[in-house]
Amino acid sequence: MAGRVLVLNTGSSSIKYELVDAATGDRPARGLVERVGEARGRLTHHAGDDPPYVRERPFRDHREGLEAALEAFEAAGPELSPVAVGHRVVHGGDRFTGAVLIDEGVIRAIEELAPLAPLHNPVNLTGIRIARAAFPGVPQAAVFDTAFQLTLPPQAYTYAVPRDWRERLGVRRFGFHGTSCAYVCRRAAALLGRDLATLDLIVLHLGNGASATAISGGRSVDTSMGMSPLEGLVMGTRSGDVDPALAGYLARVEGMDAERVEDALSRRSGLLALTGTGDMREVRVRGDKEALLALEIYTRRIRKYVGAFYALLGRLDAIVFTGGVGEHDAATRAESLAGLGRLGIVVDPGLNRARADGERAVSPQDAEVAVLVIPTDEEWEIARQTLALVGGDG
Repeated sequence: MAGRVLVLNTGSSSIKYELVDAATGDRPARGLVERVGEARGRLTHHAGDDPPYVRERPFRDHREGLEAALEAFEAAGPELSPVAVGHRVVHGGDRFTGAVLIDEGVIRAIEELAPLAPLHNPVNLTGIRIARAAFPGVPQAAVFDTAFQLTLPPQAYTYAVPRDWRERLGVRRFGFHGTSCAYVCRRAAALLGRDLATLDLIVLHLGNGASATAISGGRSVDTSMGMSPLEGLVMGTRSGDVDPALAGYLARVEGMDAERVEDALSRRSGLLALTGTGDMREVRVRGDKEALLALEIYTRRIRKYVGAFYALLGRLDAIVFTGGVGEHDAATRAESLAGLGRLGIVVDPGLNRARADGERAVSPQDAEVAVLVIPTDEEWEIARQTLALVGGDG
């Protein structure tokens, strides 16, 4: 079977959708419904090379948003007859080691896992329920951000916390950005002309959310994000690593409960807390003392994880930069790997600064460790995994 897969990424106030040819990666259509539930909603629908189809009106809920997206296909094309629908789901816990076809049992499981991702799984479920009603009889799949990371060995995923927390409450490291990692490590192997099973890689997914993942033979062996996407690198609005005693300290001296602390660390920290903006592009152009310090903190944390994961792997074939910052910010790439020449990690200044898009190496041709830039394509990966489940080639 071949065909087009409708990929849905339902967020708290938005619906991102793409119609993807899973065999070629072509996008006959893509769109975004923004500000769902707010007074001023906006839908932007792109079909081929035609001018965008835009509608601005309130979308009271996600159902109205998805109905508007379907209307956009009718008004601006192309014909929407997907062979399957693929959904991004953030947290699959330790239950889902790969993509699955959605049935009532899967829906219940995603619902039960909502406490692990309270901001994401419930709205992911909303999208699933709406799409199942809109496309009765069309197979639908859930593709989990956590699935790729479930190859972590026990010594990587086990926290040194009370047994009851681990066994009864499921407290452990899960890791995220798995769909992105699955795509870029496969593309890295193709770019290097090597079998993925022979490669040791570090993938740096640097966007508003950011993570580092150590991959050996195509399998994740360690990752910076933990039980939630909060742990690890400094991010746009997330703190990354902090002392766990911080929550207790804030409770004692400020009377802050766990929800307020978690909200602050997730939504009001990171680059935003250090500079007043969570957008790396804005931080870069400022150049003041506050911004320079933030950049040093950001890239130092990345460098620290690169060194740690190199030590765990024991050898390294390539470092892969992906995500909005990783793909487009040459200075972040250079600063994150500065001083690692003795480990065979060198960035070629000319290649790194060159205006270029697409997959490429930014390390010298004879470098011991290749430094690659690979634009991620999570939607294509979701489409491939979905089509493989329903009997296609993927």
